[in-house]
Amino acid sequence: MVYDRARHSWLRARGAGSRGGEETETGRKLTLIAVLVLTALAVNAQAAPMGLEDALAIFQGDQIVVEYSDQGRAQLEAAIEALKSALAVPANLDEESEREVDAFFIALEWRDLVVTLAQGYFTLGVIFADGRDEEEAAYRKGKHWGLKSLRMDPTFAAVEKRAGFVDAVEQETNAPALYWAGLNWLSLGNFDRLAAVSSGVVKKTIAMLERVVELDEAYDCYGGYRVLGSIWGALPWLPLGTYRRDLERARTYLCHVVDVPRVCSDLAPCPVDPICTEYLGNHRVFAEFYLM
Repeated sequence: MVYDRARHSWLRARGAGSRGGEETETGRKLTLIAVLVLTALAVNAQAAPMGLEDALAIFQGDQIVVEYSDQGRAQLEAAIEALKSALAVPANLDEESEREVDAFFIALEWRDLVVTLAQGYFTLGVIFADGRDEEEAAYRKGKHWGLKSLRMDPTFAAVEKRAGFVDAVEQETNAPALYWAGLNWLSLGNFDRLAAVSSGVVKKTIAMLERVVELDEAYDCYGGYRVLGSIWGALPWLPLGTYRRDLERARTYLCHVVDVPRVCSDLAPCPVDPICTEYLGNHRVFAEFYLM
């Protein structure tokens, strides 16, 4: 059987925080990212080392095809290890250190594998992490590999050094690299929302997602619109500042992924894709980050 296209948003509500917790938390996690549940051959929980070809087979564009189970987690973790092996990542490299990951040389031709690694860690955190510590660690590693995938491009690195991160983002052309780096970074920001605003994380990741929309608005079922809407609808209520809750901005983004004429009729185009607007998860994000 195939699980419905569940999609993710930023600053989601938190519950039990583990796979053994309340069903509502499991439901939230399942509505955050595409997970296709397979009833074919299950992978043994103690999975044998996986080759790169088999690892890449579970990454199908913006989706990851794994079983939602201990076997599925083992398969995803084996795929992550296969990607790192292909990239010759040493066992003693501290993936939770941005400095160490940045300093590790990888040729630009392997950039897509680094992007895929960031996507894998995001999925590991949002779907399979058992508690906050595991979740944070997965997002942090995903963030560092995502940023690595951007800085592998000499042009990005040069512009960032000369003019700053946002300027580098504005000239970047790799939408998946921006998207998965941004989602991991935002997910870390979810643990301390005020700090995410004050440290510039929100500013930088909004720039990343806006650039994704410019480059490939349909990526991840119009994920840039969905995540931008959830950000503006869930930022803290602050008396001053640019980056504070703005429900009107949230509406302009979310109306791209839902078909609700009574709320969106004055916006054009609205909506952008009839298949994505039928997806229940988009309506949940709309309800949680705009209507409520």
